[in-house]
Amino acid sequence: MSAPGKARGRQRGRPVRQRNRTLWFWTFVGPFVAGLALFTYVPLAWSVYLSLFDAHNTVSPTDFVGLGNYTAMLGDPAFRSSLVTFAVFTAFIVPATYTLSLGLALAVNRLRFAQAFFRSVFFLPAACSYVVAAMVWKLSVFNGVRFGLANTVLGWFGAEPVAWLASTDPPWYWLVIGTVRLWLQAGFYMVLFLAGLQRVPVRLYEAAALDGARPGWQTFRHITFPALRATSVAVVLLLVIGAFQAFDEFYNLLSDTRGYPPYARPPLVYLYYTALGQGQDLGLGSAGAVILALIIAVVTVVQARWSGLGRKEE
Repeated sequence: MSAPGKARGRQRGRPVRQRNRTLWFWTFVGPFVAGLALFTYVPLAWSVYLSLFDAHNTVSPTDFVGLGNYTAMLGDPAFRSSLVTFAVFTAFIVPATYTLSLGLALAVNRLRFAQAFFRSVFFLPAACSYVVAAMVWKLSVFNGVRFGLANTVLGWFGAEPVAWLASTDPPWYWLVIGTVRLWLQAGFYMVLFLAGLQRVPVRLYEAAALDGARPGWQTFRHITFPALRATSVAVVLLLVIGAFQAFDEFYNLLSDTRGYPPYARPPLVYLYYTALGQGQDLGLGSAGAVILALIIAVVTVVQARWSGLGRKEE
């Protein structure tokens, strides 16, 4: 074949290969895009639509109320109380999980042997269902009777059994909720910190040692912790978003045959009873969900801007 003929053959072949690549791309990606649109974006859009209507016991309302549901939700003391519950929960769980997971990562990273074993042991609770963990905490560890593990330990020291989940003065239920959440998620964030620690160049520690830096707190403060800045920002963002979405441990720990108690109701538990309780007010529940989503978005953006997420390193 002459040179011009070969060139024309290559030109005809390129569109064919390009079409094949496009076809295979959508063959593999198409089902995921369709699932994301069907199960995420369509429900989100429909929730915004429902929030503008009086939707009692129906998902196809006709009585348009505009921003009335939003006004009613923001004026509801129970909804504002759920936001306070979230703030209390976040104020404890975010720094506690951050500190524990970072401490575990530092300890595992210093191990000379069996590092993979301990990494797996600490990460294993992350694979456990929140529902299962909550039921174990409720029925075995913090059972209100004297046969529960926590009350058994207290009994060794002569203390009386504590009704962990029924006591509001003091509110011992926060201890139960906080410990189960720590146990479930500390290992996952430990792995993220371990990945960040392994990216810190060894030459930084060598240079610090030559300059007289002492190993331990001084090296951690001036080298390790600043090098983990990007990882720390990502961990805190994930922790705050996860705290907003807390539902399983609250609902399964505190609810019983009589329903959910009037205390310690995070936003998702409140919205669950609003939209799926006796009133079946889907419009009001959708308005609360939209408000919660907007709060999450604003908090995430403000935190990212404040921490410099995505900013180029100097």
